[in-house]
Amino acid sequence: MTKRVLVIGFARSGAAAAQMMLRQEAQVTVSDNNLDWTNPLVKQLEAKGVQFTTEQDATLLDQVDLVIKNPGIPHSIPILQAAEKLNIPIEVEVAEAQKYIQGNWVAVTGSNGKTTTTEMIAALLRTKPDDDTKVVVAGNIGVPVSEVVQDLTAHDTLITELSSFQLFDMPIVNPHFAVLTNIFSSHLNWHRDRAEYVETKMKITRQQTADDYFIVNWDNDEWMELAQTTQAQVVPYSRLNRIQTGAYMQDGWLYFRQEAIMPAAKLAVPGEHNIENALAAIAVARLNEVPATLIAQKLSHFTGVEHRLQYVTELAGRKVYNDSKATDIEATQKALSGFEQNVVLLAGGLDRGDDLSRLLPDFKAHVKALVTFGQTGPKLAKVAQDLGIPHQTTQDVVTAVPVALALSQQDDVILLSPAAASWDQYHTFEERGDRFMAAIRAQKGE
Repeated sequence: MTKRVLVIGFARSGAAAAQMMLRQEAQVTVSDNNLDWTNPLVKQLEAKGVQFTTEQDATLLDQVDLVIKNPGIPHSIPILQAAEKLNIPIEVEVAEAQKYIQGNWVAVTGSNGKTTTTEMIAALLRTKPDDDTKVVVAGNIGVPVSEVVQDLTAHDTLITELSSFQLFDMPIVNPHFAVLTNIFSSHLNWHRDRAEYVETKMKITRQQTADDYFIVNWDNDEWMELAQTTQAQVVPYSRLNRIQTGAYMQDGWLYFRQEAIMPAAKLAVPGEHNIENALAAIAVARLNEVPATLIAQKLSHFTGVEHRLQYVTELAGRKVYNDSKATDIEATQKALSGFEQNVVLLAGGLDRGDDLSRLLPDFKAHVKALVTFGQTGPKLAKVAQDLGIPHQTTQDVVTAVPVALALSQQDDVILLSPAAASWDQYHTFEERGDRFMAAIRAQKGE
C-alpha cells in the first residue's frame, strides 16, 4: 500500500524529506504557511507528484501515515496536536534518513559547542593515514542527512550534529559514538521544562549498547550522573582533570588515557570551552585510531567554525572575533573566558527574559567597554553601568562596529558575542555575523 506522508515546513530539511519519501514511492504533501511558490524546487517536486499547500487544516491528516516536521516547529501548533490525537507518528527528516546509515556513525549534541566539536571530529578523522573512506558531516550543521546518506557505504563515517529539536522527534537514535558536550538551560520556550530538555538530549545514548561509546563532559556533577544511565562504554573528558580514563588536561597538556597529545596552548582557537571541544574530539579520534601526532598537527591549525568564536581579522591593531552563534548567556561567558586581553564586547538581541545580571562577574573580569543593540541592549547597558564600564547603545550590529573601534585601542579584542538570539533584528545568527564581518571589512576599506 502506498505510504501517505505530510511534510510540515519547506525549509531545507522539509525539501530533503519530500525528496527522500519520493524515493520510497510515498505520496507526499507539503504544507508551509509561508511557501514561496516561485521557488524552482516547488515546481520540480510538483512535476514529480508532490502536492503543496499553504493551509494547515486538520483535514490534511486524512489517511496520513506519517508526519515529518521541520525541527523548529513546536508541537503546540494545532495540526500537530491533531496528529497526536490521531496517533499519527511525528518525526523529523533525520529520523527517517538515519535508517539508511550503514557505516560508522558519530552523533554530537549539547547546549553549546556541538558545531565546533563536530567539525573538529571531522577534521581529525579525515587525517587517518592510508584511509580512502569518506567522512561526511550533516544534520543540524546545515546539510540534511537524507541528502548524503544514499551515497555512503558501510566503510564510510557520518558525523551528525543533532539539536534537541531533532532528537525530540527521533524515535530511534543509536550512533556508534555519541558525544554530549554539555547541558544548560536552553530552549525552555520550546520544551515544556528543563527535565524534558535534559531527557531529550540524553536520547542520543538511550539506545546505545555495550558495543558503543558515550563520550561525555565530566566537569559537571549532573552530567556525570546522567552518564550512569547509559548502556554504552562511557568515555569521559575533563578540562579540570577530574578523571584520567578518557581525555583530560593536566599541567597545560591534553592527554588521552595517559598519552600526551599536545599542549593546550597550541590550540588555534581560544577559550576554555574550545579546550573542552578539543578533548571530546581527541577522544573520538583516538578511539578511531587517529595517531596523536596527526591530532596535534590538525588541532594546531583548526581556526574554528564560522560565527563560533571565529577569528576574523586584525583591524588597526585590534584582533576581531565573530561569535554570533553565542545566542545564550553561557556561550558569551565561555567566549569572554578565552581572552586575557581587554575586550570591547558587542552584544544584544532577542529578549527571552534571561537574567543578564549573571554576566556581571564576566564583564568585570574581561570587558573594557560594551556596545549594545537589539531588545536586550538596555538590560546589558545596565549591567555595564553597575560596574562602571563604558558603554554605548547603537541601532544594530553594523552601527556598533565603528563605536567599538572608537572605544578600543591597539592590542584590544573586538568581540561580537551577543548573549541573545538574533530574531529581533535578523533572520538567523549567520546573517547577524555576516553583517558584522561586512562592517569590519568596510572599516578596513575592503
